Amino acid sequence: MTVRVGLVGAGGVGARHARTLAGFDDVDLVAVCDPVAESAEVLAGEVNARHVPDLAGLLALGLDAVWLCVPPFAHGELELAVVGAGLPFFVEKPLAADLSVAGDVAAAVEAAGVPTATGYHWRHLDIVERARSALAGTAVRLVDARWWSTTPPPAWWSRRDLSGGQVVEQATHLLDLIRLLAGEVVEVVGGSAPSSAGGRDVPDAAAAVLRLASGAVGTVSVSCVLPALTAAGLEVIGDGVALELTETGLRVRTRDGEVRAEPVMDARRAVDRAFVDLLSGGSASPGIVDVAEALRTHRLAWAVSEAARTGTAVRVGDR
Repeated sequence: MTVRVGLVGAGGVGARHARTLAGFDDVDLVAVCDPVAESAEVLAGEVNARHVPDLAGLLALGLDAVWLCVPPFAHGELELAVVGAGLPFFVEKPLAADLSVAGDVAAAVEAAGVPTATGYHWRHLDIVERARSALAGTAVRLVDARWWSTTPPPAWWSRRDLSGGQVVEQATHLLDLIRLLAGEVVEVVGGSAPSSAGGRDVPDAAAAVLRLASGAVGTVSVSCVLPALTAAGLEVIGDGVALELTETGLRVRTRDGEVRAEPVMDARRAVDRAFVDLLSGGSASPGIVDVAEALRTHRLAWAVSEAARTGTAVRVGDR
């Protein structure tokens, strides 16, 4: 079976997905669109697809699914239009720059019953499954997540109303893994260091303390003032086990010694492959994060961001 798909978004992330999809023998990447027509034309030419002016043009092509690879502020109307057409879709994280749009999209998806997948590709890392195995039967006591990096170049990233901020746009990957490895977070309290850069209202740094439903506690910290990425990962402490997990490696320490591992699979490819397999009639990969599951992570990211912004305690899901 050949799956006919269209793609919205010809930026760096959209181009990566387009190249991946074009490389699958069982996928026909039919067309690409982007508000910047020149970018869409160039990408379409590279992957041997058509360039169409907008989503309406895509939806008229008899597709099986749509990939939505757009910045946080552009979510909402696109997803609702795809759902209205009855089509499955893959959407990049985060679900939106705010909470209400993400909730509206998730409600529409649930009502329509269409299959979805999101860009939480870390869940497809084989070392994540090894981390879960290492923690099996162990009570998690402490988690610590860090995303210390530079300010990405797109102008929209520096505006909280367009990107959602660093926690929502970047550290959401780590919060998703905290939920997977340690369970749900129920309350967050935090603070932030105001931006020192003109034109950027995303804080220089933010930190929060997490209280989990299990009784465990955790911390998450972010910063965007460094010259390069210096930390993007998390540590988990359980009874008799400590692990460190990043996108490129896992370290597990127990009373029996230490084990290190690197990922075998390309998670950025696997996130697309898994959804194509589902569209082709296969079973859902355990790594797939659909919109409903992504909304749970988005609510946590929003709570962390709000707690850091306001300095008050925020119950997850209350705002």
